[in-house]
Amino acid sequence: MNEDAFARADADWLKLTGAARLWLKGPLGGLLQAEGQRLLNAELARYFGGYLVHYGPNALPPAGAKQIKCSVALGAPLPGVHIACDEQAWPLSEHAADAVVLEHGLDFSLSPHDLLREAARSVRPGGHLLIVGINPWSAWGLRHLFARDALAEAHCITAGRVSDWLRLLGFSLEKRQSGCYRPPLSSPAWQTRLQPLERWGNRFNAPGAGCYLLVARKVVAGLRPLRPQRREMMGKLLPMPVAKVSRRDAEP
Repeated sequence: MNEDAFARADADWLKLTGAARLWLKGPLGGLLQAEGQRLLNAELARYFGGYLVHYGPNALPPAGAKQIKCSVALGAPLPGVHIACDEQAWPLSEHAADAVVLEHGLDFSLSPHDLLREAARSVRPGGHLLIVGINPWSAWGLRHLFARDALAEAHCITAGRVSDWLRLLGFSLEKRQSGCYRPPLSSPAWQTRLQPLERWGNRFNAPGAGCYLLVARKVVAGLRPLRPQRREMMGKLLPMPVAKVSRRDAEP
């Protein structure tokens, strides 16, 4: 990226994205990001061909998208981003991508509504939109309220609310998964000791996970059925009188 790209970018957006990227690379944010990527990789492993667009503080596309024909990273003009663009104006035509991944993109954005609308516009009919977000009803969401790092700037939108937004944008929710059941402890030793919580939480799909994955498909609009034409009421058929003709009258 050149200096001109940095000069044209929004200063608040660059600051937020840069802080989020550093936090996700740290011991605490790295734990949350690793669990979110685990969910993404398992889901994307069954996708083949097509074009995938990735947006989020972490510019690296998911490692599980090996069968995807082409993966492109959009975002702030930071190292690792293929195409620098504003979160509210993607340089993609409508219906350009087979799959779009928002990996903590809504969490660390200036306008989550506009970002989601732009991502939805880029998905082709029948394509998928995958969203990884921080669950506010968890220990991570509680820490968000008292944090002094980049987590304090996160929106932490509930999965139910994002699902409602997706329905309004013409998407049908296909799957919802949860991950990162360990509490936000930066100590690697405690993270190792609490590793069994991940297996237990994933096995029983327990609530209170630190992050979620939503998989939604863009609904293909069908043909609008034609209304049957209204029939006008016709008058009743009345029997007409028939003249009786005798055989005598009929003979010449």
